[in-house]
Amino acid sequence: MLTRRPPSAVRQLTVVIALTGACSSGALARAADRLTALREQMVETVVAGQGVKNPRVLKVMGKVPRHEFMPRELREQAYFDMALPIGEGQTISPPFVVASMTEHLDPQPTDKVLEIGTGSGYQAAVLSGLVKDVYTIEIQEPLGLRAADVLKRLGYTNVHTRIGDGYKGWPEAAPFDKIIVTCSPEKIPQPLIDQLADGGRMMVPVGQRFQQILYLYKKEGDKLKSEAVEATMFVPMTGTAESLREIEYDSLHPELVNGSFEKSTVIEGVPDGWYYARRCKLEPDDDAPDGKQVLTCENDDPGEFSQILQAFGVDGRKVPYLDVSLWAKGRNIRPPLAQPTQRPKLLITFYNAKRAELTARPIGSWTGTFDWEARKDHIPVPRDARLAVLYLGMAGATGEISFDNVSVRAAENQR
Repeated sequence: MLTRRPPSAVRQLTVVIALTGACSSGALARAADRLTALREQMVETVVAGQGVKNPRVLKVMGKVPRHEFMPRELREQAYFDMALPIGEGQTISPPFVVASMTEHLDPQPTDKVLEIGTGSGYQAAVLSGLVKDVYTIEIQEPLGLRAADVLKRLGYTNVHTRIGDGYKGWPEAAPFDKIIVTCSPEKIPQPLIDQLADGGRMMVPVGQRFQQILYLYKKEGDKLKSEAVEATMFVPMTGTAESLREIEYDSLHPELVNGSFEKSTVIEGVPDGWYYARRCKLEPDDDAPDGKQVLTCENDDPGEFSQILQAFGVDGRKVPYLDVSLWAKGRNIRPPLAQPTQRPKLLITFYNAKRAELTARPIGSWTGTFDWEARKDHIPVPRDARLAVLYLGMAGATGEISFDNVSVRAAENQR
């Protein structure tokens, strides 16, 4: 799912960058040079530009060929800052998320690291250049075997792969200096706590199906100290962790969490239930349509994204329509001259069970300055839909827009 804007160099790309079309040494060299340039642009604009500072992490992000870890048909999107499907209902994480998690892990050259959720193998490849050994476990055999092949082909010899249930960890290789979990359990598996060395660090996205917090844990003796890093949304941890899940999401009755932005209890300045907030802020408004607080997205640079997201489950077999409504207020909103369609909006993107994008439905398209106004729509849900991601933001326009009382519900009138 889209998390941030693609770098400008990527947006301007008009040719497919997959190397399959290159049939001569000169064409191969030009394609390789283009990929290198796109990767460098990604590091500069997305990774460093969004706040990652560790020079070792920045260097390795500039070296690891993300496109090699993706399905061939999606390689043209390799250096967009977005998650993309890799098969078996799994995704490759956005580059910024990979870099940020790696930086918080504080990898050292002598570290032994355990990764839960090999996925594409990209995160393991990034860690490979920063630590002594990486042990990575994938529960989905087709993904694990494919990632192992790619890692071997590209020469990441210090990455050790295994097919199995990550809940159990890798006890015979423990203890680990660092552990990184790239899927979300409801609670941290006890075996992973046991296998983390004293003084070690662990990054885990913990929470419910669609509301999670990425935590950094530091082990001191038999205790874990936690630090909330960012609201996020990862694929669920399957296997034993899934069987122990206590809270199940009802995809037959989808609805948003905290659509009036009144609660912010975990990450300062970020409304509960929402994630990947960029250039957005919570602020009081005496005229707010609902409650006392609203969400304001602002942008001064044409083409830059200012946004916030929330995911929810929806079963298109049983929920053919959604009723969506919101309030908005704008100030000095102007679309970029070169992209007049880039205007603030609410956008719902539907995905199937394999996390492949199906359709996207926008609501609203605002310009200028205006007081609070309501918008609503009755939108169809693709039958194959199992997941939806709601986007609120400026979509490249400049100015600012405030949102309040955002609601999504299964439509009672299923016309």
